Amino acid sequence: MATTPDPHTIDDLASLLALFGPLSEASLRKEVPYLHPVYQRWIEASPFAVLATSGPDGLDASPRGDPAGLVTVQDEHTLLLPERAGNNRVDSLKNILADPRVALLFLVPGVGETLRVNGRARISVAPDLLQRLAMEGKPPRCVLVITVETVFFQCARAMKRAKLWEAGEPARVPTAGEILTAVTNAGIDGAAYDRALPARQRDTLY
Repeated sequence: MATTPDPHTIDDLASLLALFGPLSEASLRKEVPYLHPVYQRWIEASPFAVLATSGPDGLDASPRGDPAGLVTVQDEHTLLLPERAGNNRVDSLKNILADPRVALLFLVPGVGETLRVNGRARISVAPDLLQRLAMEGKPPRCVLVITVETVFFQCARAMKRAKLWEAGEPARVPTAGEILTAVTNAGIDGAAYDRALPARQRDTLY
């Protein structure tokens, strides 16, 4: 049975560009194909990033965090991202084995702008890299060696709309244990999970 196209769907490039209008000179010129020193300073100040990957099982976007300097600038074309202990799902790493393309979104607490890096990653267990990126005496499981292709900053509008860095009472959301109880139909004891979680996170942080 034929379906009637939705007249309100944007499905071609010309319509999309007409919807938003032309790019400003700043929007065009802020993007560079290497880690300019001013962008290196930004990365060195960031303790948190979101890593996006794509693979045969779908997309993945997952958080990465460490003290500021989370990602090491090896040179103007290379970043080093340590893979710390986690839940062992390794969704991002499995994707990289199939498709090396990655994107990083860097945040700095209190700063409205974010920094975006696109490139290609490979997974390394080189002993010198593992030792160099050890934290609290514990090396990462592996290191993502990222070859940079594009870098640019994102303006602060999204952060301002979200009021992300404005102090306030945190929203009441389900705990990890409550989520597990719900999605497993009580197959996992969420209350016990929540009680054990702080110590487990502390003991396995690195």
